Amino acid sequence: MKTVTGFASATIGNVACGFDVLGFAIREPGDEVILTLHDSEPSTSPVSIKAIHGDGGALPKDPKKNTSSFVVLKFLEYLRTHKDIDFQGHIELELRKNLPLSSGMGSSAASAAAALAAANELLGSPCTKMELVHFAIEGERVACGSAHADNAAPAMLGNFILIRSYNPLDLVTIPPPQHLYCTLAHPHIEVRTAYARSVLPRTIPLKTATEQWGNVGALVSGLLTSDYELIGRSLVDVVAEPKRAPLIPGFYDVKNAALEAGALGCSIAGSGPSVFAFSSSKETAEQVGSAMKEAFSTIEERLDADIWVSPVCHEGARTL
Repeated sequence: MKTVTGFASATIGNVACGFDVLGFAIREPGDEVILTLHDSEPSTSPVSIKAIHGDGGALPKDPKKNTSSFVVLKFLEYLRTHKDIDFQGHIELELRKNLPLSSGMGSSAASAAAALAAANELLGSPCTKMELVHFAIEGERVACGSAHADNAAPAMLGNFILIRSYNPLDLVTIPPPQHLYCTLAHPHIEVRTAYARSVLPRTIPLKTATEQWGNVGALVSGLLTSDYELIGRSLVDVVAEPKRAPLIPGFYDVKNAALEAGALGCSIAGSGPSVFAFSSSKETAEQVGSAMKEAFSTIEERLDADIWVSPVCHEGARTL
């Protein structure tokens, strides 16, 4: 019997203007997945779920319906068909959910990436991280019905990830500026990803699209050249944020509080309800966090919010 624990941290998708094509990972918090390899082969599935902690009973324990176990099943299929590795044992999975569900923090992507990191090491590291990304993305389809990569890819690979193409998958890794810090505020409410996607327009005017493209290009340029002012000017979303802001009580109050506290820019993390901001120092990022928490607490709904301050995570999913 052999046991390996995988870890993958929270991620922020979209990064304001980069809807479905840009995301990054932070260092904490994150999910842990513990895999135990048994010699005996079960009669039903090569992967079973022993326990799930921290989800309040919300996540399914069917291996084909749970994101973390589903990606391991896909990984085993790939080993058999592409690596000529015929797995005969049984993998028992235990999931520790440290990320809140429906939070905009890449919760499902973290579970998938952590499970894949553990499974790969458990079986002798037959795959590269880039190969594992494909399975992590498919896990998103199980979680929310859409196989997007802006959380799954950075959860697996770390850094900023630009998705140049989905077919074929073409990922560009962008290392973060040295002094860039993220403040992440998670109010204690849920916004379902599927619902947050349903409020988006199916078409947008060419003028709006052009403005969004300009911001994406400038944001990438700012990251590559460590131009913090350009990063701030480019962190503008004219497509998703206007539609999703009403789903987050007090969003604009929180955003204004972050900017007044010195943030470079601020927007919705993924599909929400979490909100993130960039700063050019840890000290400023901590001040921004205090301002965001205070803003959430003083709106009519008086929401409590968890705050994390972190640089961008370079390494992505790993084993502990």
